[in-house]
Amino acid sequence: MSVRRLSAAAAVAAALVGAVALPASAVGHARPHQRVEISSVQYDSPGPDDRSNRSLNKEWVELTNTTRQTVNLDGWTLEDEDGHTYTFDDYRLAGRATVRIHTGQGRDTRTDLFQDRRAYVWNNDHDTATLRNDRDRIIDEDSWGGHHHRGSRRA
Repeated sequence: MSVRRLSAAAAVAAALVGAVALPASAVGHARPHQRVEISSVQYDSPGPDDRSNRSLNKEWVELTNTTRQTVNLDGWTLEDEDGHTYTFDDYRLAGRATVRIHTGQGRDTRTDLFQDRRAYVWNNDHDTATLRNDRDRIIDEDSWGGHHHRGSRRA
């Protein structure tokens, strides 16, 4: 009887080890998690706030892809606390790359995108930049100033 119990216990132990080891080895082969973050915000345009296109374009948000894989940002949004929203249209952010999203008007390139606005978006005293994916899930936020409607990642 004790040989049967020992054999049964060994079989159960082997099954448990196999169940634990299989997911661990599968994780090693999983595709790395795609991660895009708000890496910098220039919310207070240098110089006078004269609403010129030059001044508007000195107000920007930078996004960085921290992975090696290209991330498709089509349908993603960048929004402030007042609901001003920029929607990415057919844009892919290369791995380990950064893109700067300017408030004013300009010609989109691989490294610079333009919201084509004629007024400032980001409040100088306080605001929150929120990046959402195409499923409306918050990917990252960056807040500044003393008044926040949402949680602050960085002050």
